[in-house]
Amino acid sequence: MTPGSKPARAGGAGGAGSIGIGVIGLGFMGQTHVRAYQSAAADGFGCRLVAVCDPDAERRAGKVAAAGNIATGGKAKQLFDPQLVEGYATPGELLADPAVELVSICTYTESHVELALAALAAGKHVLVEKPVSLRSGEVRRLAGAANRARDERGLLCMPAMCMRFWPGWDWLRARVVDGSLGRVRSATFTRMGSGPAWSSGFYHDTVRSGGALFDLHIHDTDFVYWCFGRPRSVCSTGDAMHVSTMYRYEGAGVPVHVVAEGGWDLAPGAGFRMRFVVNFERGTAEFDLAKTPALVLHTAEGTSAVELTAPGIATGYDGEVRHLLEAIGRGDRRIDATVDDAVVVTELLEAERASQGSGEVVRM
Repeated sequence: MTPGSKPARAGGAGGAGSIGIGVIGLGFMGQTHVRAYQSAAADGFGCRLVAVCDPDAERRAGKVAAAGNIATGGKAKQLFDPQLVEGYATPGELLADPAVELVSICTYTESHVELALAALAAGKHVLVEKPVSLRSGEVRRLAGAANRARDERGLLCMPAMCMRFWPGWDWLRARVVDGSLGRVRSATFTRMGSGPAWSSGFYHDTVRSGGALFDLHIHDTDFVYWCFGRPRSVCSTGDAMHVSTMYRYEGAGVPVHVVAEGGWDLAPGAGFRMRFVVNFERGTAEFDLAKTPALVLHTAEGTSAVELTAPGIATGYDGEVRHLLEAIGRGDRRIDATVDDAVVVTELLEAERASQGSGEVVRM
């Protein structure tokens, strides 16, 4: 090996029996994806980071300095060994790399759809950060391409709906589905903070980011849909930076009260809150990220802690990448978050925004 050169990389599989990973965008969320893949690899999942893309040369060399609302593992300023990972300045270069099989798209929202389409066209599996787009028509365009790529070439395109995989939240959804605590009578969700400390110019530009409505509250809108299906109507108050929404369901056995609040207008010292309280017929499940234990179940017999963490899964970011890696490894075309789901969630958010503006109930 000549001085300054990199060790040779294996071909299209990123090494024998492993999936070659490429990450586009190395801001806070891109770094989070890198660490989630590294954790999965350390636990025996067949994957290896082979390429990254970012216009910043320091980030391409693995030198990072970003922080977020939730601890996502690792505080090292050297994110990866640049001798083992190819660094590209443009997405096209990364997508042309045959060692890359799965691409994480962690760029600004307005670029998600076009980059995901380009990755699918290049024959890559895709994990695309949320929101996929601020416009449901754009998400629907990607959904069509994703479904064709799945059916014709076996490629998977998954939106990064991390709450579906978050420890404790996955437990809640399982109890809704299996009915072991009876039907859900009411559910409230709270997600509040002071807004991202990174890329604040983008996130506080509500035209580009959609504000807290599209970038934070989306987690709870998606989770409500994941648990209870598409509501008949929504009624929202607030604005792009703080929203409260009532989701109304009709028919037998549906919840009578589902509400979610999300906002980025807390003072910085107030911290970050992620909570739910869900009342079943035979118990109340209560989650609070700031408490230990985070999840408890109250029943007629008393209150008990619920075990949250499967081995290696500290956050929903870990869960989502492992779910997708497992599906790719099995050749499975079924995944627990689809771009079709993202279409519905974006339509719901559009309806919530319309309700905020009109003060009226918006039927779906």
